[in-house]
Amino acid sequence: MFNPAPRIQTVTIHGRHVCHVIDDALLDPDAMVEYAARHIDEFVEAGHNGYPGPELRMPEGFSTQLDAFFAAHLRRAFDVRRTERMYSRLAIATTPPGRLRPSQSICHIDRLSVEPKHRIVASVLYLFRDARLGGTSFYGPNHPPDIMLPMIADVNILDRDTFRERYGIDTGYMTASNAWFTKLQTVPARYNRIIFYEGTVFHTGEMAHPELLSADPRAGRLCLNGFFTCRRNLAPA
Repeated sequence: MFNPAPRIQTVTIHGRHVCHVIDDALLDPDAMVEYAARHIDEFVEAGHNGYPGPELRMPEGFSTQLDAFFAAHLRRAFDVRRTERMYSRLAIATTPPGRLRPSQSICHIDRLSVEPKHRIVASVLYLFRDARLGGTSFYGPNHPPDIMLPMIADVNILDRDTFRERYGIDTGYMTASNAWFTKLQTVPARYNRIIFYEGTVFHTGEMAHPELLSADPRAGRLCLNGFFTCRRNLAPA
């Protein structure tokens, strides 16, 4: 299902992190879009994360293929020896900007705390042709952890109005720097492009045109997300 001979581009994020970009990732991306369309009634909104729309957990067989692709072509780039656990999901962004929760109005990291022996890697495969639906942007925090962490905790506690008043962050999709975060890099979307990056870098979907969002997998911002917990090479076995 995945391209056996991918060409990998590397994008540096603020001189410290990297994002690896692969075009033509799937041999038949249209089949994945049609799979999403056939299973659209099985997509559900998850309460445990901040994704602004419904998701569909992928079968283990597909996740195994994605992990094999990662192991063959990206594992060395992230200096990890093996994947300890991973999963993948299809997701389609549908939430109007005014209905976003505080946690959905700022960038995020995929794991707040990580054991030293682990590295968290995430991937996004863009399955839409209209590039205006947006790629992925990466951000850096503007304050030290003792200032940032209370704000990050409050995104899951405060309502929209209280959060806005306390932190000056409006409800809506984040597309620019603010008092709390500086935008570092944007990787544009392209149909059948997959990106891999360290999940502990602040990031968010670059959705500057939310009026284009649709619940139709053939027209909306459909993505395939992968999440990998990996053992670092220098960690003890």
